[in-house]
Amino acid sequence: MTALPVPSAVAVTFVGAGPGAAAHLTLGAYGALQAADVVIHDRLVGAEILALIPAAVRKIDMGKEGFGPSAAQADINTTLVAEAQSGAKVVRLKGGDCGIFGRLDEEIDALEAAGLSFVILPGLTSAVVAAANIGQSLTRRGRNASLRIVTGHDMVGFAEQDWRAIARAGEVTAIYMGKKSARFIQGRLLMHGADADTPVSLIENVSRPDERVIAATLATLPEAAAQLAGPAVILYGLSPRRTAAVLPALKEALA
Repeated sequence: MTALPVPSAVAVTFVGAGPGAAAHLTLGAYGALQAADVVIHDRLVGAEILALIPAAVRKIDMGKEGFGPSAAQADINTTLVAEAQSGAKVVRLKGGDCGIFGRLDEEIDALEAAGLSFVILPGLTSAVVAAANIGQSLTRRGRNASLRIVTGHDMVGFAEQDWRAIARAGEVTAIYMGKKSARFIQGRLLMHGADADTPVSLIENVSRPDERVIAATLATLPEAAAQLAGPAVILYGLSPRRTAAVLPALKEALA
């Protein structure tokens, strides 16, 4: 694999690791990991990605977990700035894409306040890979001309969205962090006119060896979400073309 270089003058390189599988890592991201002195990574970075980091590179786990033990954002910012100020080549490695529910702006603000430079290497967000793995496209002529990526909860609780727009027939919405808010989401959509038979796909541990696909409808969304244990993305408006039985062969082909 040919690694694309990152300019040496950059203090911190933000890298999107993709949802888990090494097959979804970009060449730029791979090059940044090979050149790093220290990698500050999140909990959701896949084991296959972490295994690509050279043994001599120092790894710092600054993981966050929804509704669970987490590193405080202030501590992450402090660590990021301190490592960059030491002169080390720092990679801030985030699961999925850095700029989608990754608290990227808060960390950039901390770097800018310290006068430190940065670059961003985007990664594949889990909705894109999840849709591919179930054999679906996220947009389709005559069905939906837009795609929404929303969160199930924010800093104050369950997140409000433009439910009327999401509920329109044919719309597709990727819902991140929606396991615990599934019944809330169902209620809001039904209140705004959504069809209870609207297809929903729940993809757990996207692209990892234990990936699981659950086919549901809006009517059965809470019960389906209750089966999930790992991180998951909910694709509202899409049903799986590929079943879970197809996924092992797909992963083998990508290996």
